[in-house]
Amino acid sequence: MGAQLRVYKRRIRSVTATKKITKAMEMIAASRVVKAQRKVAASTPYATELTRAVTAVGTGSNTKHPLTTEAETATRAAVLLLTSDRGLAGAFNANAIKAAEQLTARLEAQGKEVDAYIVGRRGVAHYNFRERKIAKQWTGFTDQPEYADAKAVAGPLIEAIEKDTAEGGVDELHIVYTEFVSMMTQTAIDSRLLPLSLDEVAEESPAKGEIPPLYDFEPSAEDVLDALLPRYVESRIYNALLQSAASKHAATRRAMKSATDNAGDLINNLSRLANAARQAEITQEISEIVGGASALADATAGSDK
Repeated sequence: MGAQLRVYKRRIRSVTATKKITKAMEMIAASRVVKAQRKVAASTPYATELTRAVTAVGTGSNTKHPLTTEAETATRAAVLLLTSDRGLAGAFNANAIKAAEQLTARLEAQGKEVDAYIVGRRGVAHYNFRERKIAKQWTGFTDQPEYADAKAVAGPLIEAIEKDTAEGGVDELHIVYTEFVSMMTQTAIDSRLLPLSLDEVAEESPAKGEIPPLYDFEPSAEDVLDALLPRYVESRIYNALLQSAASKHAATRRAMKSATDNAGDLINNLSRLANAARQAEITQEISEIVGGASALADATAGSDK
């Protein structure tokens, strides 16, 4: 019984230490998700105004720009997958990777060759383990992304779509990330960034339903698109990075809270088992003492006779 009691006490100490770690990680994630939410809210107006500007140029001119004109026969597509550098976030990375694989399968079913661009060590590890080709990868900034990180990610993607497919370019650019809906809900989604669908972008404009103004572009609509569309892609990728970071912190907070609660339940169960073992040990000792005293009394009575 003594050995069993020591085992229970050792396990209680181990689980208690784990509970302290998970509680600390829960508190850290809770503080970070608030900051990430603020960044998402701050980046939205800029992305919205850029969307309106691009829509105005695209709908107000007849310019056939490579970033707004769909290829007659699309043969190659790029898929940008946003994951995290760290784990302990429940199904956060698994859901994003699953959405990317479904999108890839859908594009390949359409006869398109897919190039994978991965952000985050978890996504990179998933593709490397399965020996899948990665066109380009970025790691080290997923917890707290900056605009410079989004710009670094957007650069190679814009270059790829500006190139001819015969030279290694792509006809389409898709992005897969986790949208932050609430502290309890984060959804992995995919969307097409390029070529830009002006009809879909116009629906996002808050001025929907208004009569669009007439514009005179200087120096030209094409030059304006050359300047605006890269910024549009950067802002969208930056917003997706912030959404993904907020979702990851929320998922980590939820996972660590569950782990902390489970550790507390396990400690209570182990404490009950330890108490039962200690009570059984005490009962056994009392029984041995009573038995020994009874045997001694019987022996004494026998010697007196």
